[in-house]
Amino acid sequence: MRSIWNGAISFGLINVPVKMFAATEDKDLHFKLLHKACKAPLKQKRVCSECGQEVAWDDTIRAFEWEKGRFVVMEEEDFNVLPETGSRSIDILDFVNLKDIDPIYFHKTYYLSPGDTGKKAYNLLRSAMEDTGKIAVAKVILREKQHLVTLRIVEDCIAMAMMFYPDEIRSIEHVPAVHDQITVSEGEKKMAVQLIESLAEPFDANKYTDTYREELLNVIEAKAHGEQLEVSVAPRAAKVVDLMEALRASLELVENQKKKRGVS
Repeated sequence: MRSIWNGAISFGLINVPVKMFAATEDKDLHFKLLHKACKAPLKQKRVCSECGQEVAWDDTIRAFEWEKGRFVVMEEEDFNVLPETGSRSIDILDFVNLKDIDPIYFHKTYYLSPGDTGKKAYNLLRSAMEDTGKIAVAKVILREKQHLVTLRIVEDCIAMAMMFYPDEIRSIEHVPAVHDQITVSEGEKKMAVQLIESLAEPFDANKYTDTYREELLNVIEAKAHGEQLEVSVAPRAAKVVDLMEALRASLELVENQKKKRGVS
C-alpha cells in the first residue's frame, strides 16, 4: 500500500511518527453518461453562470457563500493565518471506552504505521492502549479541515477512524412518526424477541458480501459478450395484515432455514 499522509501522534509530550494508509476501498460500480445517439462519453465542463464561458482550472478561485449570492473569496494566505495550518499532528485529547461511542459518529477508517524513527514509541502507545482497553479521541487537520478522530488497535495496527462532530449529527426530533405511541401486546413483543434470538449469531464480517454488485457485474459481462438477458422479477412477500401471523411465519421460516443448514 502507498501512504497518503505522514505526521505524528501527539501523546502527552511524546511524538509518535506515523504514516497513514487507506483502510477501505470503494468497490461501487461507477457508470459514465454517454450521448444516446453517438454512444460517446460526455465531458463535464466548468461554465460561468454569469457570462456563459467555459472556465479553465487556472482561472478558478475558491469562495464561501456567506449569504445567498454573496461570496467571500479565499486566498491561500487567508488559510495560513490559522494557528494550526500546516500541523501534521494527531493530537490525543482523551482516552475513552469504545462502547461509549455510538456508531453514528464513524464514517471512514485509516491505518497508521510507525514512521521510520517511531517504532518504539508506536509500540509503547499500542501496548499501553491494549493493556488499558481504551481508545483515544484526537483531532487532526487534513485537507484544510479539522477532523475529530478515534485511535484504536486493530490486529496490532493503530487504526484512525474519522468521526462526525456532534453538530453534524441530525437530531432525531426531525424524523417523523418515531415518537408516536403505538401499543403492542406482550404476546407480540415476546414473539418478536424470540425471532431476534433465533437470528442472533456472533458477528463475522466475512459472511456478508455485496450480492447485488456481483449480479450486476454478471449482467454487464453478459451484455459485453452480446448475450440475451431475461428479465427476472424478485418474488414479493405475501402481504400479511396480522402481526402475530407474520411473526409466527417468520419464526417458522428461520427454523426451516436452520434445519437446511444443519444448525440446531
